[in-house]
Amino acid sequence: MLLLWLLPWSAQAASPTMGQDFLLLGGATDEVTPQRACAPDVLARHQEVLSIPSPQQGWSGKPQAVDVFGVLTGEVRISHGDREICGSMHDARTRDSRFRAGVGLVVVPEAGNHEPIVVSWTRPLKPRWVPTIQLGAPSPVQQNDTARLLMRAACIAVAIALALSALMGWVTTRDRSFLVYVGACVVFVLWQAVLGGLSGYPEPWLPVHEHASWWLVALSACSEALLLPILWRLNGGDRRWPRSRPAQYAVLWGLMAMGLTVPLWGPDGLAVVSELLEWFFMAGCVLCLGAGLWGLSRRDAYALRGLLALAPWWIMIVADAFNAQWLVAYRIEALQLSTTWFLMMAAYALNLRLGRLRRQRDEMRQLADTDMLTGLPNRRAGLRLLAEYLEQARREPMPLSIGFLDIDLFKDINDQFGHERGDQVLVAVARALRGAVRNQDNVIRMGGEEFLVLLPGAGHAAAVARLETVRQQVATVAQGLGIHGLRVSASIGLAVLKPGSDDLAGLLRRADHAMYCAKRNGRNQIHDGERTTTAGDPLPA
Repeated sequence: MLLLWLLPWSAQAASPTMGQDFLLLGGATDEVTPQRACAPDVLARHQEVLSIPSPQQGWSGKPQAVDVFGVLTGEVRISHGDREICGSMHDARTRDSRFRAGVGLVVVPEAGNHEPIVVSWTRPLKPRWVPTIQLGAPSPVQQNDTARLLMRAACIAVAIALALSALMGWVTTRDRSFLVYVGACVVFVLWQAVLGGLSGYPEPWLPVHEHASWWLVALSACSEALLLPILWRLNGGDRRWPRSRPAQYAVLWGLMAMGLTVPLWGPDGLAVVSELLEWFFMAGCVLCLGAGLWGLSRRDAYALRGLLALAPWWIMIVADAFNAQWLVAYRIEALQLSTTWFLMMAAYALNLRLGRLRRQRDEMRQLADTDMLTGLPNRRAGLRLLAEYLEQARREPMPLSIGFLDIDLFKDINDQFGHERGDQVLVAVARALRGAVRNQDNVIRMGGEEFLVLLPGAGHAAAVARLETVRQQVATVAQGLGIHGLRVSASIGLAVLKPGSDDLAGLLRRADHAMYCAKRNGRNQIHDGERTTTAGDPLPA
């Protein structure tokens, strides 16, 4: 359906220029560029006014670009003479298309003109969150605006990519930590979109409108609710003080509740909540820093990861305390970069966790498929491998033989020499079997004193020769153990796959029957169910 929809559009777009070395899209239009009129009620809310005076000799007559950043709520008005624009950070349709990260305007005052450029805006929630106004030639001002936009968009793109990666991790592990991380990324993406104005680019996709303060404070509370507990855990606080878990949940749900009840607060209440969130965040950073330094002093390698995640926030706190100009000018970008760095460090911690989970899974699988005494694959793993060989033999086709081995008179060995010696015999037999085959995974302990030897690609003659080597290796086990009076031998049943008639159960059944025939015929020999193929000196019954 997608292709059927795209094909007519592609043909229509390409037809006017078919055979040319270019593609012309779109056409002439009479659509008027959308402008936002400066309504009186909007201007009535502008408590802050800046008048940018002309140089002493007046304006030069060259174009002057004015770009305003960091006005998070309300609209910005820029005017000079009869030129005026009112733009909102949360609706790109109201702004000059040459400016995307801020609200900007290009004016061309007459040479010698002394009329100032006037900028006005709504008073911000926080006193230190003052706007940045950039004045200069259009080209560098617009380049700076574009660079800010790219940085803001890149931070959101990284957060989305990290969320998708964590979602794949959850699909693999079903560990809810990955889902928590995905939820945190979603909250941080929404917060960054409102903070940087991308919620209104290219058109509003969040219903922010004139409620930008509500959105910003609510999403700040929700982001802080997730950020502080994660920072605490990254810095090792959760490991060293496990009783802090209830306090973490109290912080999480308390801040979430504060964020969800934001519409109930008036303008004055929002300002108070905003200040409380800032002070609470700084207190949380102090606690996380203390936990990280404590862990580092105790040689906790994981604490360094937490301190690195915390570092950008502390740089911003210190810079804010000293009223650093770069922070005032690039506060939004600094917040987004700090958030992105935090998400990357948290993703790194998740990847370490994923590695540990995979190692644990592999270890559990290894334990589930391995006989603990001999280190050989157990019955479960052996039957699975035999099924794979059986399928391969049918598909190619290729010969397949198996040998079912039982240690002769093993109960007497346990009774005469003790179970500890019996275990030593089993381990020595397993070692001998591994040394007699090419692939050690093809030797399986089926249980007790029974072993299975898989011989993929071996026909009857080759299987007999290999199993004879196995029988001789088993006969030397007693000599290697150095136990006086101990004799070890094995009866081996051989079964060769019959194409088109054998299944796994039938093949095993024939090998088991052949092994019992070898025992009845005197032990210490190989039997294929019909005749004794090779025999050593039979042991007394």
